[in-house]
Amino acid sequence: MTLPTLFVPHGGGPCFFLNPGQAPDPMWRPMQDYLAGLIASLPERPRAILMISGHWEAHRPTVHVGEAPSLLYDYYGFPEHTYHLRWDAAGAPDVARRAAALLQGAGFATAEEATRGWDHGVFIPMMVAVPEADIPLVQISLDRSLDPAAHIAMGRALAPLRDEGVLIIGSGMSFHNLRARGASVTPIADEWDAALTAAVTEPDPAMRAERVAAWEHLPHARFAHPEAEHLLPLMVALGAGGDGPAVRDYRDVVMGWVVSGYRFG
Repeated sequence: MTLPTLFVPHGGGPCFFLNPGQAPDPMWRPMQDYLAGLIASLPERPRAILMISGHWEAHRPTVHVGEAPSLLYDYYGFPEHTYHLRWDAAGAPDVARRAAALLQGAGFATAEEATRGWDHGVFIPMMVAVPEADIPLVQISLDRSLDPAAHIAMGRALAPLRDEGVLIIGSGMSFHNLRARGASVTPIADEWDAALTAAVTEPDPAMRAERVAAWEHLPHARFAHPEAEHLLPLMVALGAGGDGPAVRDYRDVVMGWVVSGYRFG
C-alpha cells in the first residue's frame, strides 16, 4: 500500500510539554490534537518514518544513520524540565541508506551522519504523534542552498519509499516570522496562507510544483518567511507526493499566525 506524505507544523519549541500534569495550553491544543491523530489517519501503520526538519541544514543532503540518536534541545529560555524530555525511538539505518541510494540515483551527492541528535523539529511533534516511540525514524537534512526546486526533486527521488512502508514527513511551519506576533499579524498571515494553500492544492501536479517552487512571488512571502528553512520541508513532502491529490488537513491560528498542514497522495 502506498502511504501519503505529510507536511506538519511542529509548534514553537517544546510548546506541548510546558506544564506537566496540566491540561495543554488551549492555543496549542488543536495542533496537538492534529499531530496525535496522524498515525491513525494513515491507510496502514508505517514500518519507519523519514523526516525532514527545518532545523537541520547541511552542505548536501545528509542522512542520519545512527541506530539510537540522542535528542538535541535546540531551543532556549524554556522551563528546565523541557531539557530532559525523552523520545527514545530507534533509528533506521537501513532506511537512511536506501534514501541515500535513491537520492544518488537522481544525481544528488549525499553524506552520512551518525552522532547528531534529533532536533526539536523531530522529537517534539513525534512525542505527540508516536508517544510510545515504537516506530523507527531516520532524519534527513535540508540542502543548505535552500533551493525550492531542488528540494521538490529530492522528494521525487524519495517517493519509492512510500511503497516500502515508510512515511515521509516534512516538519516545519507554514508561517514562521518570530518577530511578528499577535492579532495585528493575522490578516496578513491569512492572505499568505490562502495563497500558499491555493498553490499547494493546485490540481495539476506539474503546475503545483511550479507554483510552490515560486513561493517568493506569493503575497507577503518574505514577511511570512524571512528565511526559507521552515518552508523547505513542504517542498520535499510535495515532491514525494507525486501526482496524487494534495489537501490541507490542518488550519489554525497560533500566536497570531495562520498555520496549515498538508497531505499529499
